[in-house]
Amino acid sequence: MGTGGWSRRRFVGALTGTAAAAALPACDDASTPTGASTPSAGSASATAPAPNERPQTESRAPSRPRPLYLGTYTSAEGGGKGIGLAAYDAATGRVTDRGLLAETDNPSFLAPHPDGRTLYAVNEQEDGGVTAVRLADRRVLGTRGSGGAGPCHLSVHPGGRWLLSANYTSGSVAVHPIAASGALGEHTDVVTHSSPPPGPNSQRQDGPHAHQIVTSPDGGHVLAVDLGTDTVYTYRLDQAKGTLTEVSRASAKPGAGPRHLAFHPGGRYAYLANELDNTITVGAYDPATGRLTIGDPQPTGTGDVTSYPSEILVTADGSYVYVANRGHNSLTRYAVEAKGARVRLLDTVPVEGDWPRHTAFSPDGRLLFVSNQNSSSVTVFHVDRVSGELRPAGEPFASPVAVCALPL
Repeated sequence: MGTGGWSRRRFVGALTGTAAAAALPACDDASTPTGASTPSAGSASATAPAPNERPQTESRAPSRPRPLYLGTYTSAEGGGKGIGLAAYDAATGRVTDRGLLAETDNPSFLAPHPDGRTLYAVNEQEDGGVTAVRLADRRVLGTRGSGGAGPCHLSVHPGGRWLLSANYTSGSVAVHPIAASGALGEHTDVVTHSSPPPGPNSQRQDGPHAHQIVTSPDGGHVLAVDLGTDTVYTYRLDQAKGTLTEVSRASAKPGAGPRHLAFHPGGRYAYLANELDNTITVGAYDPATGRLTIGDPQPTGTGDVTSYPSEILVTADGSYVYVANRGHNSLTRYAVEAKGARVRLLDTVPVEGDWPRHTAFSPDGRLLFVSNQNSSSVTVFHVDRVSGELRPAGEPFASPVAVCALPL
C-alpha cells in the first residue's frame, strides 16, 4: 500500500486528539523468569482454575513481586524511552514502577519466548523492526528488519524456533529464526496479503493491514488477521525452512475490520474482535485443515457510542470471553456456551482509563491488565474464577502512552 493512507496512530489521533511527534505511514526487585514456560501476550493462562476458586483479595499477604513489561510509542508526545519495567503483586494487583528494561524505538507490542528468558518487541515505524531483549541482564540482543512497514504484533511459535510478526502498514507477515541465545536472524519469509481486495472502509481499508499473527492451539497452523482485507489467512509453517504456505482463507463481513482473535482452549473455536463495525464473531476451526468458518456478528454491548474493539481474551477454562472497547472505554464480558460454539453477552465494565488498547491475564489468570493508551495508564482487575466478574484492584498505574502491558 502507498504511504498516503491512514496509519494506526493517525487514526487514533484523529479520533481522540492524541498528538504524535512522528506520524507513521499508514513489559531489579521483580522476579525475572529464567526457565518457566509462559503464555503469549494476550493469551489465556495455561493453568486451569479450580472449580470453585475465588480470586485472591487485597487482605491477603503480599506475594513475591512479578515482572510487568510495558510497551509504548517512544516517538509520541509523552511517550516512554523504550520497554518499561514494573512489578506487580499477584495477590493484590498493586503495580510498582521499576524503570526501564531496554531502550528501543516504538515497542508497541511485546511477546515472551516460551522459555521465559527473552522478550521480543515490534518497532512500529515505517522501516519496521523486531527486537530481542535478554531478561536476565536487560541486554538488547539486536534488531532485525521486519520485512515491512508498521509492525504491530508478534508471537513466538510454540516450538521456540521461529518469531512471527505482522506488518500493519504494508499488510504482510514475516518469519524470523530464533537462535539458542534468543537472538533473531534475518527473516526467512515475508508474505504480503495481495488479495482479496480491501474492504469498503475508505479510510482504514485502503490496502491490506495485517494486525495479528498467532499459532493455533494444536500448533499445526499459523493464522494471520488482516483488518484491511476483512480476512483471516491460515498458513502452514515449514519448521525446517521458516516459510509460510497458505492453506485457507476465512472472510469476515465486508467492512468488519477484524483485528485480533483468541482461541477457546478446546481448540475448535476462535473469537474474533472486529474493530471497524464494533462486533465480535465466533469462528469454527478445523485443526486438520486449518480452515476457520466465521459466524454472524454479535454486539459488544456498547450501544450507540462510537467504539472500536481491540484485544480479545478467553479464560483458561474456556468459560468467559472479554473484549476491550476503545471509545466506550470498557471491557465486555461474555459467557461461553455450547462447548465454545456460542457466546452470551453479560455486561460491560469501565476500564477507568481512556482508549484500552491491550489486555492480558496474569499467568495464574487471577488478574487482568488493561493498557489505556490515551490516559497513559494501566488498570488492573481481579478476575472472579467462578463468575468471571471483574473488580478493580486499586487505582490505575501511570505508564507513558501505555499500549501494551505484559505480566509474566
